[in-house]
Amino acid sequence: MEMLVDPAHWAGRRVLVTGHTGFKGAWLSLWLHEMGAEVTGLALAPERPSLFEQARLGMLVRHVEGDIRDPQTVDSVVAAARPQTVFHLAAQPLVRLSYEQPRETFATNVQGTVNVLDACRRGAGLEAIVAVTSDKCYENREWVWPYRETDPMGGHDPYSASKGAAELVVAAYRSSFFNAGKGALLASVRAGNVIGGGDWAKDRLIPDIVRSLIEGRRVQIRSPHSVRPWQHVLEALGGYLLIAQRLAMGDRRTASAWNFGPSAQDAQPVSWIVEKMIAGWGSGAYEIDREAKPHEAEMLKLDCSKAWSQLGWRPALDLPQSIAWIIDWHKGLHEGGDALALTRRQLGEYRTRMDRALTQRADSSASTS
Repeated sequence: MEMLVDPAHWAGRRVLVTGHTGFKGAWLSLWLHEMGAEVTGLALAPERPSLFEQARLGMLVRHVEGDIRDPQTVDSVVAAARPQTVFHLAAQPLVRLSYEQPRETFATNVQGTVNVLDACRRGAGLEAIVAVTSDKCYENREWVWPYRETDPMGGHDPYSASKGAAELVVAAYRSSFFNAGKGALLASVRAGNVIGGGDWAKDRLIPDIVRSLIEGRRVQIRSPHSVRPWQHVLEALGGYLLIAQRLAMGDRRTASAWNFGPSAQDAQPVSWIVEKMIAGWGSGAYEIDREAKPHEAEMLKLDCSKAWSQLGWRPALDLPQSIAWIIDWHKGLHEGGDALALTRRQLGEYRTRMDRALTQRADSSASTS
């Protein structure tokens, strides 16, 4: 059964978002706020620059600064927020940083997930938990076939291994504590490489390109031939919201793992992304960084047929459109635009596209039946 992201479901709903000061968390928090949810966010202080600060999201959600590695902090925030839905996004999200800070990466991504789920285990009135991991949770065999939800967890680098371990934590908590006849239902979601306006993370491709273009520098790229499943951040978040709605409705089949990625033609190499970004910006050049670098996977694709068939979820933007939206957002901000207005406009347009696509599919299905 296909579903819309339903504002009526979220209006007045108490929602906790961990990691709300991060790139994905900020977009999600704004989307929830726009639908009328009462959003509490738990995260470390936002980095600068950040979408959270640029869009003044601290005025729209209840902002709590804290570290998910501290179980007492997590317990107190969950108890105070009394969430009906929890989105767990807080994480150390960078592969390269995980080589520099492996202990901190495992502590945040694995033990932090334990702390969040353990606090949720005791939360009264909780209906749905969506734990966000990564497409890099899979044991990467560098093959051309996309990974399915049933493929084994693994990871060469500390980041990837920590995400695979977080998935094992989620599975254990699901079967031990959230799979009873009552109480919250728990799902995990694994998205491809999400891109979009307002991402300023270090050592991440799109932000590195944007910074170089703004400053008039040549873009430095490490792995031009690495293929990734690129998708706009709103594509993944739309899937997360659909999962949360189904969990809150008591759909136990949804309490499992889910991939969210782009269409096959949108799994493109890094060099393709850089060239399209430069062309869209209207200026710039790039060069390959030949210095020795830590191992990163060359080939990674996701099989999203489960989400397509069971949720009716589809991408509403192709990759060229996603890049155009990124350029529009960052050029708008660079030319003096308001970050909140830019983000709201793209969110509104995306929601319209998502709803229109679902309606068209329903009409097509009815005409052929």
